[in-house]
Amino acid sequence: MAALSFCSSSPPRILHKQSKSSFFPSSASSSFTQTVGELFANPFSVSRRFRGAVNSTVVSDESGNAKLPSSPAKKLRNIMQSPGVLQGPCCFDALSAKLIERAGFPYCITSGFSISASRLGLPDKGLISYGEMVDQGQQITQSVSIPVIGDGGNGYGNAMNVKRTVKGYIKAGFAGIIINDEVCCENTKSERRVVSREEAVMRVKAAVDARRECDSDIVIVAQTDSREAISLEESLIRARAFTDAGADVLSVDSLVSREEMKAFCNVYPLVPKLANMLESGGKIPILNPLELEEIGYKLVAYPISLIGVSIQAMQDALLAIKGGRIPPPGSMASLEEIGEILGFDTYEEEEKRYATSSSDREVSSSSVYRNQRVAKDDPEQREDLIVEVITPEVYNEPRNPFSRIWSRSLRIKIIGRDGFEKLDVRIPAGFLEGVTNIVPVIDRSSKNSQL
Repeated sequence: MAALSFCSSSPPRILHKQSKSSFFPSSASSSFTQTVGELFANPFSVSRRFRGAVNSTVVSDESGNAKLPSSPAKKLRNIMQSPGVLQGPCCFDALSAKLIERAGFPYCITSGFSISASRLGLPDKGLISYGEMVDQGQQITQSVSIPVIGDGGNGYGNAMNVKRTVKGYIKAGFAGIIINDEVCCENTKSERRVVSREEAVMRVKAAVDARRECDSDIVIVAQTDSREAISLEESLIRARAFTDAGADVLSVDSLVSREEMKAFCNVYPLVPKLANMLESGGKIPILNPLELEEIGYKLVAYPISLIGVSIQAMQDALLAIKGGRIPPPGSMASLEEIGEILGFDTYEEEEKRYATSSSDREVSSSSVYRNQRVAKDDPEQREDLIVEVITPEVYNEPRNPFSRIWSRSLRIKIIGRDGFEKLDVRIPAGFLEGVTNIVPVIDRSSKNSQL
């Protein structure tokens, strides 16, 4: 058991005794229900919700003093207390997560389907491992400040594996984790299989225990695929059982109509529901955020939008290159836009804070590249070079007459006016025929005389 304990041994903290969501008061009065109804009666724009929902990394107390940053899970819980439905596109690497954050979304979700595709180039059929998912997830969570919900699949095994998965996702910086009741990851058109109801509930209980043992508040999203595998009635029974076991958010996959979606949202109405808007090939109706909010959903996932458009864009670009063209400017980001997204300017500004007197005399690779670009683009900025030709060195190898031409070399040193060495190479005589194309100041007569 000790081998599975990744977290601190602080006293356990019971977080979820009530069957209703921890995001709302457990004893909701009729006046509170009326207040909630009034709050949802006047929907407002999704963009306004995003601007109001995104949490800052530093919180303040009543006196205005800065406090320590809140945990990723705390950020997610605070976001979920805001009114309205919250959209969460699915990412698959650090770059896609950055783009989601830049677009103004308050949180994102990792997609096991997309990570398996991008990292392995393989289908999501249980081939990607727990370790690979945690590693990819850590890169994602460290690249953004918004909370990230991780796709934990079926927990990679039995209840003990589920505990290990939850603890690993907590350490990786996830704000939430999705645990489903599938036998294995089968995001395909083939018939899905789920574990028994008892085992599915034990997975959720194991996840809750792992959270308590880590003294964490990670959001547990319990998902069932039993609608397709068994029946709608079974999926609703499991949803209730998952909530009683301590799940924070519920999700039923493959619902086929608005009526089924409403029936699901009526299960413990105060418990947040996640809608999985499978963009292509799914059975669930594709509804807009306001329609989903009206039905009763709180979170919305878009699992394959980003990986799908990425694949299509790369295919179009490769088709253009194969045809002797380059992708048109409108179809790709400029180098400046890429640099802005990746934070080149921010990096260089921060780098200056740590500059020392010795570092001023050093030339970084990025600075050399930048200086070369400036010299090429601006003739006035071109730097005159000092070229020093040193007496060639001859190595005696009498036993091999064919090696004489290669045993002679010409050493060329190029020093800039600033005193920094730009080039120091030894060129074999066999390559000297074209050396004047590289260093124009060396003429053929001087070369021949020195040889």
